Amino acid sequence: MVDMRRSAPLESILERLALEATGDANDAVTFRSGGQLTLGVEIELQLIDRETLNLVPRAEEVLAQSTALTNITKEFYLSTVEINSRKCNDVHEVDRDLSVALDRLDEIGDKLGLNFSTTGCHPFARYANCIITPTPRYNELIDRNQWLTRRMTVYGMHVHIGMGSGDECIRFNNFFLHFLPHLLALSASSPFWQGEDTGLASCRPTTYEALPTAGQPYVVHSWREFCQLCNTLIACDAIQSLKDLWWDLRPSPAHGTLEIRICDGLASLAETLAVVAFVHALAHWFKDHASWLDQVPPPPRWLARENKWRAMRFGLDAKLVTHLDGSVKPLRDDVLDWCDRIEGSIAALGYEPYFATLRQILDRGNSSMRQRFVHAQTGSLHDVVRHNIAEYRARTPLWGGNTG
Repeated sequence: MVDMRRSAPLESILERLALEATGDANDAVTFRSGGQLTLGVEIELQLIDRETLNLVPRAEEVLAQSTALTNITKEFYLSTVEINSRKCNDVHEVDRDLSVALDRLDEIGDKLGLNFSTTGCHPFARYANCIITPTPRYNELIDRNQWLTRRMTVYGMHVHIGMGSGDECIRFNNFFLHFLPHLLALSASSPFWQGEDTGLASCRPTTYEALPTAGQPYVVHSWREFCQLCNTLIACDAIQSLKDLWWDLRPSPAHGTLEIRICDGLASLAETLAVVAFVHALAHWFKDHASWLDQVPPPPRWLARENKWRAMRFGLDAKLVTHLDGSVKPLRDDVLDWCDRIEGSIAALGYEPYFATLRQILDRGNSSMRQRFVHAQTGSLHDVVRHNIAEYRARTPLWGGNTG
C-alpha cells in the first residue's frame, strides 16, 4: 500500500485551485443516497456463435427471449448483453441474484444456439466486424470519439457501493484509489486482442485510455469540488452527462453509489463474487477506520499511473511502488496483507468462502494466466474461447494443470 505521508500530491492541489476559480458549484449534480454500503454488480457478456466461436450480433434476440428478466439489458455492441443485479445488502444476495439471471440466460442460449463468456476481451474477434446497437446515445458517441469508441469491444465488471452522501462518496472514492491496481490484477482476463497475444495481463484498459474522460480519475477532496469539475466539463461540452465519465472509479449520483469500473470481466461467477467480496469487506473496514485516509492520502498521479501500468502488464506478478522513495512490494503480498487487516470484516460478513476463492486466484492464477496456459498447450485461440465458455458455464475457475 502506498505510503504518502511524506508529501501531498501537487497536481491535486493545482487542480483544486483551478476548480475554485470557476465559482460555486450549482445543484446540477444531485447525489441521491443509495443506502449504507449496499451492493450492485454489472456483468457484461459476450455472445458467441457455437460453430464459429466468434462474437455474433444477436443481442436483440436474447433480449426478446428475456422479457421476464428486467435486469438483462442491451450494450454498445449487438454482440453484448449486460446483467445488472438488484440492490443487495451483501455478496450472499448478489450471489443468489446473479445465479438466477445467469441460469435463465443459459436456457436462452441453449434455445438460440449461443454460448456466453464474461472475460475482458474475446481472443480473436475483430472490432471492425462488430455491429453497434442503434441508439441516439451510441451514435453520438461514435460521432464524437470516432475510431477510439469503435475499438471498445471489451467487457468489464462494475461494482456499485451505496453511499449516504456525496461527501461520503468522495472519501470512499479516495480510499479505493489505492486498490485499483489490485482489483485489475485479480480480474485480469484480456491477454489476447484480435488474434494476437498482447503481452499484457489486461489489454482492456488500453481501449479507454486515449479518451480524455476515461482511465484514471481526477482527485477531488469534497462533493462541492466534484460538482465544480462536472459542471465545467458539461459547460465546455467535454461531456454530455456524467455517463461520459468512463473513469476507473467514479461517483454515480443518480444511483447514490460509488462505482468501481476498473475490473476486467471475470471468467466465472465464483471469481466475480470473490472480487466483489474483497471490495465490500474493504468498504466495511474503511467505514470503521476512516482516519486511515488522513495518514495515507491518495497517491500522486504519476505513481497511480505507474502502478496501474504494472497491473496491466504483469497482473498478479506486478510489484507495486509503495513509497515516494521508490520502494516496491509484490502485489500478491499486499493483497494478502489487506486480507489479514480486514479479517474482522470478512468474518462479520460471512465472506470466508469468497476469500477462499480469492486466495486460490492468488495461488493458482487469474483468467489471463489460465488462457495463456491453454494457448501454450494447444496453440489454438479457439481452444482458449472454449475454455472461457467452459469456465462461464461451470461458474468457477477450471485450473487444469495451470498454477500461478
